[in-house]
Amino acid sequence: MPGPQRRKKFHRGDTHLKKRWRTKRRTKDLDEIDVDLREENASKLLHQEVDDDKPGGGQHYCLHCARYFINNDALKSHFKTKVHKRRLKALEIEPYSIEESERAAGIGSYVPPKKRKMETQPVDDGTFHPEQEDVDMK
Repeated sequence: MPGPQRRKKFHRGDTHLKKRWRTKRRTKDLDEIDVDLREENASKLLHQEVDDDKPGGGQHYCLHCARYFINNDALKSHFKTKVHKRRLKALEIEPYSIEESERAAGIGSYVPPKKRKMETQPVDDGTFHPEQEDVDMK
């Protein structure tokens, strides 16, 4: 009597395919997003020129998730999702730095990472607000 049936190994050598699937939807890391959140970089990303290669012409961008959206309504609904809220929570802790790695190696004393308050970016509706507009534009 033969033993139990042997399991077939269909995808045994497909490591190159696994790597492609892992990196297909890769987004920016938290330290890269922290650089984007600085004032000068944030204003550049929120007010980009129209680029037809990006969704929505590159006009609707979430700074915290590093994603483009097709219109303002999609961006507003994204702000209410669990994915966006998780990303805000992850960005509350300051990113890992060189000084922190030196402290972990024994050079200096340990300082716990600081918490900061993260809020969702303001959304530009495209509506006219007379109190915010310049006098020359009227």
